[in-house]
Amino acid sequence: MPQPTIIALDAMGGDKAPDAVIDGAAAALIINPNIKFRIFGDEARVRPLVARHASLANAIFHHTPDSIPGDMKPSAALRQGRNSSMRLAINAVADGQAQGIVSAGNTGALMALARLVLGSLPGIDRPAIVSTVPTMTGRCVMLDMGANLECDADNLVQFAIMGTLYARAALRIQAPRVGLLNIGSEEMKGHDELRAAAVILRETPLHGKFIGYVEADQIPHGDVDVVVTDGFTGNITLKTIEGTAKLCSNFLKEALQSSPLAKLGALLARGAFMQMKARMDPRAYNGAMLVGLQGVCVKSHGGTDARGFTNSVLVAAQLIEEGLNERIKDEFAKLYGALPNGGTSAAPQAVEGEVLS
Repeated sequence: MPQPTIIALDAMGGDKAPDAVIDGAAAALIINPNIKFRIFGDEARVRPLVARHASLANAIFHHTPDSIPGDMKPSAALRQGRNSSMRLAINAVADGQAQGIVSAGNTGALMALARLVLGSLPGIDRPAIVSTVPTMTGRCVMLDMGANLECDADNLVQFAIMGTLYARAALRIQAPRVGLLNIGSEEMKGHDELRAAAVILRETPLHGKFIGYVEADQIPHGDVDVVVTDGFTGNITLKTIEGTAKLCSNFLKEALQSSPLAKLGALLARGAFMQMKARMDPRAYNGAMLVGLQGVCVKSHGGTDARGFTNSVLVAAQLIEEGLNERIKDEFAKLYGALPNGGTSAAPQAVEGEVLS
């Protein structure tokens, strides 16, 4: 029997915590019974929810009355959040009591605390937020989605390597196509850092294929499997995609309710619409990894429900079981030879305002 995959849960993080966290965790066990949980939160609020699920009987509970508010600045979380459910869950990973953490809490605080406590993997200058978005052909990996406002060429190259390995582990794409997000496909387009990164990536032996520059409208087409960009551009791109999807959905609803004949057509096509809705459901893509840390750290959307949180837990478990961090360490060791600091990476200090929500 395989060793259990142990995940620390920040039960108090998110708009619908702790209900969505506990219900989502219990649902994840139905799909992957090999998961074991360490749950961190307020006993008075969390214990009764855990008691409703027999599958959580073996979960280890850690009481703390403290939690990090959604509007707390990262610097304040570093000073005041030492006994919070988020910090203690991260500590569990650092101490080897868990292999990963899942939280729907404050994004900036999670990144700041995780970077401070866990530190970066050897060879990684800056961790990045990575997740997937739907395309016409399946899914596409994107990073950075908001952790680093500005990136140099080396950062982008590191993101490309990590994104390629993430696509292999999470999407099981053996040879991902990797592209740098730019305003055009011509070599002279883009700022200096992008052009410098492109030069390096053309000479870097990726576990995939670097196809050059990609424009934003190519992402939904499925022309690329891994999109690499800085956190400022990535965050805007992601939210533009989300907003456009909502706009199209609203337009479609209005059109289908515009006349009796349209309503009849909607009824006849109900099965097709339900299939489309399932493919576009953001809960199915919930779970963004803070890749590049010494431990799997997955951020769930703060406003998601139990179903969305379930997906975040399953993402964390899959990345742990696929050994993503070990793959990243091995890859950087091969590419760069002797790693800095004797094979270890010091935990960088988080900078307030560096992480986008």
